[in-house]
Amino acid sequence: MAAPTAYSLIATDLDGTLLRGDDTLSDRSLVALARVAAAGARHLVVTGRPAPRVRPLLDDLGSEGLAVCGQGAQVYDAGADCLLWSVTLDRELAETALGKIEAEIGQVYAAVDQDGVDGLTLIEPGYLMPHPTLPAVRVGRRDDLWSAPISKVLLRHPDLSDDELAATARGVIGSLATVTMSGPGTVELQPCGITKATGLALAADHLGLGPEHTIAFGDMPNDIPMFDWAAHGVAMANAHPELQAVADEITLSNEDDGVAVVLERLFPLR
Repeated sequence: MAAPTAYSLIATDLDGTLLRGDDTLSDRSLVALARVAAAGARHLVVTGRPAPRVRPLLDDLGSEGLAVCGQGAQVYDAGADCLLWSVTLDRELAETALGKIEAEIGQVYAAVDQDGVDGLTLIEPGYLMPHPTLPAVRVGRRDDLWSAPISKVLLRHPDLSDDELAATARGVIGSLATVTMSGPGTVELQPCGITKATGLALAADHLGLGPEHTIAFGDMPNDIPMFDWAAHGVAMANAHPELQAVADEITLSNEDDGVAVVLERLFPLR
């Protein structure tokens, strides 16, 4: 069955967008996504979370399809529990980037997401997880962060705001990595040139779809490349001002089922 709207691909961020603040999906959101599936359209999660932290949420959604994880560095096949595509951040470059940032603003605290479907999130002393519900392993020293291939580095500064930290990092590391800000307390370094749009484009192509078929939902500056790629970008009411400024539409907040509100309009009951 063909979708009754111009959009056959629904791309949603998770934190601050589809998920509520307690990391749960509302019944209204689940019903709206069921409408999407019944109409023949596809839902694609596009998130900064690494694949192992997305798998339980895909189970809640009943999804055995694809998901874009790790800020676009991973395309995950939930049905096969494997990565169809992944890019790692060179660990020596990551160390160099951290050194340049600390030379500019003093000590930062770091964590890493390891590559792979069973990769761990490792956090060094002093780093506080922005999402305490997500599992992480504390290591004894920074060198331990580099024990296995990684998809990204997460940064926190004891005094600077996320915007200030992200701006400083972009200014000093150049082409060593891509800097993103994906949520409160979440400034990240990922492989140079990799964004959510990178992974979304690959996943969409795998599904035989393109940007003209895609509506995207998000809440943070890391969603800007995804909005640039998709035909229509919808920012949440709680979204960062940078994302709202480039959005085609602003919906209600994640706590008020903003994604579901738009999907109900696009995929009405018949």
